[in-house]
Amino acid sequence: MNVVSVENIRKSYGEKILFDNVSFYIDDTDKIGLIGINGTGKSTLLKLLVGYDAPDSGTIKIPKDVFIEYLPQNPEFDYEATVLEQVFKGNSPAIKAIREYELILDEMAQRPKDSTLQNKLIKASAEVNALDAWELESQVKTILTKLGVRDFTAKIGTLSGGQKKRVALAGALITPCDLLVLDEPTNHMDNETIDWLESYLDSRKKALLIITHDRYFLDRVVNKTIELDCGSLYTYQGNYSYFVEKKIERKQLESTLEKRRQNLYKKELEWIRTGAKARTTKQKARIQRFEELKDTKYTTDDTKLDISVGHARLGKKIIEINNISKSFDKTYLIKDFSYILLKNDRIGIIGNNGIGKSTLLNILAGKFSPDRGAIDIGVTVKIGYFSQESEDMDQKLRAIEYIKNTAEFITTADGTKISASQMMERFLFPPDLQWTYISKLSGGEKRRLYLLQVLMGTPNVLLLDEPTNDLDIDTLKVLEEYLDEFNGAVISVSHDRYFLDRTCDRIFSFEGQGIILEHTGNYSDFMEYKKLTQKAEAKENAEKKQQQTKKVRERQPKPKFSYKEKLEYENIGTEIVTLENDLSHLEEEIAKNISDYVKLQELMTKKDELEEKLLYKLERQEYFEDLEERITNS
Repeated sequence: MNVVSVENIRKSYGEKILFDNVSFYIDDTDKIGLIGINGTGKSTLLKLLVGYDAPDSGTIKIPKDVFIEYLPQNPEFDYEATVLEQVFKGNSPAIKAIREYELILDEMAQRPKDSTLQNKLIKASAEVNALDAWELESQVKTILTKLGVRDFTAKIGTLSGGQKKRVALAGALITPCDLLVLDEPTNHMDNETIDWLESYLDSRKKALLIITHDRYFLDRVVNKTIELDCGSLYTYQGNYSYFVEKKIERKQLESTLEKRRQNLYKKELEWIRTGAKARTTKQKARIQRFEELKDTKYTTDDTKLDISVGHARLGKKIIEINNISKSFDKTYLIKDFSYILLKNDRIGIIGNNGIGKSTLLNILAGKFSPDRGAIDIGVTVKIGYFSQESEDMDQKLRAIEYIKNTAEFITTADGTKISASQMMERFLFPPDLQWTYISKLSGGEKRRLYLLQVLMGTPNVLLLDEPTNDLDIDTLKVLEEYLDEFNGAVISVSHDRYFLDRTCDRIFSFEGQGIILEHTGNYSDFMEYKKLTQKAEAKENAEKKQQQTKKVRERQPKPKFSYKEKLEYENIGTEIVTLENDLSHLEEEIAKNISDYVKLQELMTKKDELEEKLLYKLERQEYFEDLEERITNS
């Protein structure tokens, strides 16, 4: 079943056409990855689909009974709301019912004996029951915990930017919908959380449309890829790896067709130049075909960012880290850490958010000082620091002025001098975009500009703090190729597993309490090593526990059933089934009497009593089963 049909839509801003005559559909089983270079209109396309904006022309058809949930890159927040209140701001019937129930509970905490509130609570509870939404409330807390948000009563205004985004993501994930639309949900997430989100979305049954630069994520979650390229849209019936393969085939075909068009155009141009006049019907038709041929062009420009920038000479001594420690609020982020950086090091830094990864880069860049220990930097070292915030970008400058502040010209690896403007063109900033104010650039375009500015400084040691955030896949691929050729050391903090596998041969893992584990190999190698280590530790702990249990049992008298317990155990299964049946019938009665408050109160009281009895019986059954197992093993 189609949940969205897009027909011949067009969208432009000023003279810039983002896309034209674009058509596609989304089926209820589709899990779609939307990709394309930053600035091509990916986020705009999402906004059109969810009704935040309207196309200049064309239509977007969504059936009346289809519900769409949307998580933008920069969600809006109520800073006075608690985490749970923010999550329950959705508009689906189930979310509304849970929200009403939670609000009444909060009021009852202040006025527990208020009979009006008690009646309201009974009604709200029955509404949640009728919508079968109790599981939703439990799901919310589970999802928030998995996303690393554990204080459900914290005010949104007190949370970090990353935590706010996770709360917004939780709200989107728990909202029942036919199509879930997510714009860059993995930005600022640690690897563990991304792994969980990947599994969650992979098991989700409804339609999904997502923008992400995480190539492993795209490979493992999506079954359909849509690419925005030069104003046109291309659909591929597969994941990211399938897209890469089929795009190469498409570009080869377009190249062949364009060569044929050019050859035919040359022949027809010669005929036109001989002075052909449109006297006959055939001549008129041929001239018309020539005009069409002139206006038609197959897109063969698969431009790559060329960042073959030169770098300063690097001596033998680079950076020596001597037993450094750093703590904040009496918590160690780095403790007694030492390392000698080598010229060709490619180091990836991983760990949970807030654990100290960026702190290490800031210490190496001279922005922070260690509490103790020392950093010794060689005299030839020229550090290029690509930070998360791009904090030195003056929004009032034009893009080219920002680049020229670093260098008017740059010398490439082969000795060629290239102007700032030429370098910007290689970074997909055409002349008209070069004179755009930075404040008017998209988030991805700003990050690309900032990356160029860092590399224009010709560094020989690169510190990259979350370089994959807000950079499109094409830019990332070229950055990876640049790092292959970079003749110096590179240290990258990243949550992008593909990037870490592609660019790193050593991992620093921040484990907490200031501990940093070093491992030779890329991210996948380290995770395999960690898995084997955890398995060995679990086995060792199990053996120790088994030995301890054996010693305890040897000291204890052999367990056995009393006569009464034996009788109770024999009958408890039947009693549990009876109680469960009684509860089921009672819930049917509650649903029938939802508007009769007096009857409802009576039924809810009975339900509480039955649930209490059932819980007691289940606990007794668990006790008897455990006792039986101990008797068997004794």
